[in-house]
Amino acid sequence: MTKTPAATPAAAPDLAAATAMWSDYSQSRRHQDAVDSDYTVEHFGDTAKLADELLQIVLSGTKRATAELVSEFTHRGAPLPRIGSHWIACDGAGVPRIVIRSTQLRIDTFDGADAAFARAEGEDDRTLSSWQIQHRLYWERTSAARGADWSELDEIVFEYFAVVWPPEHAD
Repeated sequence: MTKTPAATPAAAPDLAAATAMWSDYSQSRRHQDAVDSDYTVEHFGDTAKLADELLQIVLSGTKRATAELVSEFTHRGAPLPRIGSHWIACDGAGVPRIVIRSTQLRIDTFDGADAAFARAEGEDDRTLSSWQIQHRLYWERTSAARGADWSELDEIVFEYFAVVWPPEHAD
């Protein structure tokens, strides 16, 4: 019996390139409104393939929401997002591609997802049913990878965002 190879994890972000992207974005905003220097650099998903797939649906304009377990932020030692906070999304190779700004946030449990949020996440067929199936599988997998059990009662950050940089991808 052949063992299926493990999925390739996303590469570590290129922090020098992310800093340069942030500088370009900040310079573009200088005369409009202040941009703080507080941002994170990360990717969507837990594998290079998933990071690329999810980034593509953001770039297409379909995906404008994301959900992450509060416990994942805690595990990484990362602060929870806040309205107005930014993050630089990288592709699966770690290359920074876009700057995202959080526009709406709430913390709830699995049952807190609704059809509108599933549609805004833009994944699969964009229905609540497929959102529930895919996110259950994802959180079971990512929780197990860090030695935890996932529960539908775990807190989830439901985040809506806008793409703000570079100009060719900005909302």
